[in-house]
Amino acid sequence: MNKSVAVVTDSTAYLPENIRKELSIEMVPLHVVFGEESFQEERDLTTEEFYKKMTSTEDLPKTSQPAIGDFVTVYEDLAKKGYKQVVSIHLSSKISGTYQAAMGAANMVEGIDVYGFDSEISSAPQAYYVLEAAIMANEGADATAILEKLKEMKKTSKAYIMVDDLSHLHRGGRLNTAQLVVGNLLKIKPILIFEDGRIVPFEKVRTEKKALTRILGLLEADVEQGGNFIATVIHANRLEDAEKLAATIQGRFGNVTVDISHLGPVLGTHLGPGSLAICWQKK
Repeated sequence: MNKSVAVVTDSTAYLPENIRKELSIEMVPLHVVFGEESFQEERDLTTEEFYKKMTSTEDLPKTSQPAIGDFVTVYEDLAKKGYKQVVSIHLSSKISGTYQAAMGAANMVEGIDVYGFDSEISSAPQAYYVLEAAIMANEGADATAILEKLKEMKKTSKAYIMVDDLSHLHRGGRLNTAQLVVGNLLKIKPILIFEDGRIVPFEKVRTEKKALTRILGLLEADVEQGGNFIATVIHANRLEDAEKLAATIQGRFGNVTVDISHLGPVLGTHLGPGSLAICWQKK
């Protein structure tokens, strides 16, 4: 293991704890707030508990970024362990202040150099970057080499999201009122994408089946250009449907390796239960 470069991320990458431990990845959690109660994502509130809580409350929960002090503690601890550099990878700075908090903390610690990477996305695509960074660090790469690789990966990273209910994005400030009204009037299943770090509408589709067919078509267009890909089906409390969709992808594309991830409490708050997404990355 390379003790010179550490990798830090936040909870919205939704990397399982066993993988984080295996690759020595540090995770700083975001927070979900129900009324007066604040929970650290994953540590205080599991995804299963979150969706159960969502069904029993009328008010949409709120989310908040980690405190700068949370990052300071992690960075200082890594310095004490002998690390010289940190690559800190976080969800898009356009939808959360987490990246800014991480960089603010970087200016407050001594004895270790912190290099930030704004993923401009979240969830499984963010996890792709984190895993690649950790693997490279363990193989001896320095922070500069890791960041160059991550920048290259951005060129082939795609993610398409189908939400079940636009009201979650609207109430969370991620869609404006006009977009909400149009979507509700047409009773559409919108496909959303991350563009310049923000969640924006990509296409308006009338049914879930058509939306998923469209996303699979976009995946096929990339896959047909050649090479090997990794893909992830991401779900918000729809594991069985995600498994079926993953099986469809695996059976249809021989050069795509598929896995399944989920939208935890923070992203589930904004995208809402019932959402499905497919993301992919060229290897």
